[in-house]
Amino acid sequence: MTENMYLVRLEKGDHGTFGVLRSGGDVFCLTLEPPDRENIPQISCIPPGRYVCRRVVSPRFGRTFEITDVPGRSHILFHRGNVAADTSGCVLLGSRFGVLGRARGVLDSGTAFDSFMERCAGRDEFALVIDEACGEGPWIQSV
Repeated sequence: MTENMYLVRLEKGDHGTFGVLRSGGDVFCLTLEPPDRENIPQISCIPPGRYVCRRVVSPRFGRTFEITDVPGRSHILFHRGNVAADTSGCVLLGSRFGVLGRARGVLDSGTAFDSFMERCAGRDEFALVIDEACGEGPWIQSV
């Protein structure tokens, strides 16, 4: 396993759990997960902690990485998507925060996902550390 990646959560709310993904000390993309619903499968973000991510081929999303060893959960992937409705407990990647319709989310997801996969080139697994730096109140504006 090579260097860790860090998912730092900045905000939690009804529109989702927003954060940044870091590697080698650099923030290289944004993240969006479902709201915090106490780790309930398919509708919640996962608990803070240290996890192992393994390269997989998803029938729906293609080549990606799965976050493993999450208590009571499985099939948690990194993939493209823009708003919390686009995920069933997975981590969406984006290049900027924004609004689609009436939902806050992450935009330019395809570009961010491609950047993530480029950073993971040659790796079959890596450690992911999830930490929370969020306080009260939104960091990005609601509609």
